Amino acid sequence: MQSYDPLTPEERSERMSRIRNADTKPEMIVRRLIHGMGYRYRLHSQDLPGHPDLVFRPKKKVIFVHGCFWHQHGCRQYRQPRSKRSFWLPKLEGNKERDKTNQEKLTVMGYKFLVIWECELQNTDKLKKRITEFLEEEEQ
Repeated sequence: MQSYDPLTPEERSERMSRIRNADTKPEMIVRRLIHGMGYRYRLHSQDLPGHPDLVFRPKKKVIFVHGCFWHQHGCRQYRQPRSKRSFWLPKLEGNKERDKTNQEKLTVMGYKFLVIWECELQNTDKLKKRITEFLEEEEQ
């Protein structure tokens, strides 16, 4: 079933091509929040699976900031694509599979990870608490 898309294929392509995979608005919000909390981190380490958005090497912890659309969160903010479903659905499913594989590799390497979803940025108090608990939890 083909749904209506208000944009022409060329306009949709151009709009989607402008979306970045690093330094996104949600990522920048999380980075400013964590920096303001007093934590220091490295960005997008190329030597770690999935190139985590924030890396806390001494703690062996990483944080991923995921967009609800790109990683199929399933929250109210997520909407399945209505056009070119034969392209988008396998692509988005592939993103989920790659996330899972990268998280498994990080675990094997001794890293713990936290995924922060774009929709969680609306409640910064709750997010700060979650981040603090993650970064301050003791190794067992």
